[in-house]
Amino acid sequence: MPAAEEVKSSWADEVELEGGSLPPPTEAYDNGLKVITEYSYNDDDKKTKIVRTYKIEKRVVSKSIALRKTWKKFGESANDKPGPNPATTIVAEDVYMQYITSKEEDNKQEDEGLDKLKALGDKNVVKCRTCSGDHWTSKCPWKDTMLAGGKVPDDKKGPAIGGPPTGTDTSKAGGSKYVPPSMRDGAAKRSDNLSMARRDDATAIRITNLSESTTETDLEDLVKPFGPIQKLYLAKDKQAGYCKGFAYIHFKFRNDAAKAIAMLNGHGYDHLILTVDWSKPHPN
Repeated sequence: MPAAEEVKSSWADEVELEGGSLPPPTEAYDNGLKVITEYSYNDDDKKTKIVRTYKIEKRVVSKSIALRKTWKKFGESANDKPGPNPATTIVAEDVYMQYITSKEEDNKQEDEGLDKLKALGDKNVVKCRTCSGDHWTSKCPWKDTMLAGGKVPDDKKGPAIGGPPTGTDTSKAGGSKYVPPSMRDGAAKRSDNLSMARRDDATAIRITNLSESTTETDLEDLVKPFGPIQKLYLAKDKQAGYCKGFAYIHFKFRNDAAKAIAMLNGHGYDHLILTVDWSKPHPN
């Protein structure tokens, strides 16, 4: 059987090979466009022609940026022409920053605050240190008539602001300005906070013997069926982050807290037996 003839390449491929290396890349400029033509071989060893078109734009940049563009290139781009080389440089899209606040807005807010203070100037917002009148101390009409020791004559004193209420007997205290804490401003707020704290303690329960893998979500799923919850605290280790074994639950209603104690005390959870009781013992 005759030997199989060796398959030869076509004459076109031979002529192409005889031509030597690929043609050098060319650059052309046309109507503000830069056209770069390159030749290469693809995966099938066929010659391919690559044409890249760039739009030339002129921008005004700072002096430092213009100086940086004149620096000598190095590395793989040491022999490149001026400008970025697509083979070694990737030009990303421009990123524009949008500031949420500005100095103008901050100054505007301060100006608005001053305007509000000026508008409330006639409503006893300011208090004179000399005569306790509703004006600035520097504009006090009695500042030049002060006695030794910084006192104002009784006949020239202005109306005192924030003084003791009418009918208050100050003769026993010798004219003392002491006001008991229960009568001061904010005493009602403190009493409300104390009553709220006592109300929270009355509806708070303590759960112990929890596993180390317990999370806030697990604890919430455990107590949520008994009623609405106001607060939830799970004790965790600051370094490792695991559960320390106890937690506090503040219910909105005391009946729901009592129901949770009755159902969860002695209940098996995550291979452990829970112990549930009130956070603080109450006489009732």
